[in-house]
Amino acid sequence: MSEALHAALEPSPWVQRWSPLVAAGASVLDVACGSGRHVRWFAARGCRVTAVDRDAAALAALSDIAETVVADIESGPWPFAGRRFGAVIVTNYLWRPLLPAIVAAVDEGGVLIFETFARGNETVGRPSNPDFLLRPGELLAAAAPLRIVAYEDGCLALPERFVQRIAAIREHPGVHLPARYPL
Repeated sequence: MSEALHAALEPSPWVQRWSPLVAAGASVLDVACGSGRHVRWFAARGCRVTAVDRDAAALAALSDIAETVVADIESGPWPFAGRRFGAVIVTNYLWRPLLPAIVAAVDEGGVLIFETFARGNETVGRPSNPDFLLRPGELLAAAAPLRIVAYEDGCLALPERFVQRIAAIREHPGVHLPARYPL
């Protein structure tokens, strides 16, 4: 297997790093899940995963480990109105009109783990369309209703890309961060 293909199947290091914030057995929503690398990651940890994507074929391969929802979340209604999850995962995806709904889908005591491309990426590759690149501080502002645990905005290597990424929790009285979490 090529190194690039293997990397595409592995969970994001950012998601792996902040996964300990997700409670055992939590409900997890993977937004625009693609091939399901994070669906598999959380299902293997005993979470109840919901996967949403517009690619029915990709979702069919996940139906034995997750609730799958085929939806074009950019053109149709948000299929999770009124639902909340113990974790919401988003990687390599940006549709600005959904940012408030994504943040609202994080339940009390739940976690948002989000990582996607940022301005500057147009200098090193794709995506290069500013519609799909976060502006400086944009993800931080979108997650403002949550407690920010970690935030990064910059350039990563291998492959070279510009990203913003955040790990944040929705605080709830009586639900606290684990005594230890990765820093």
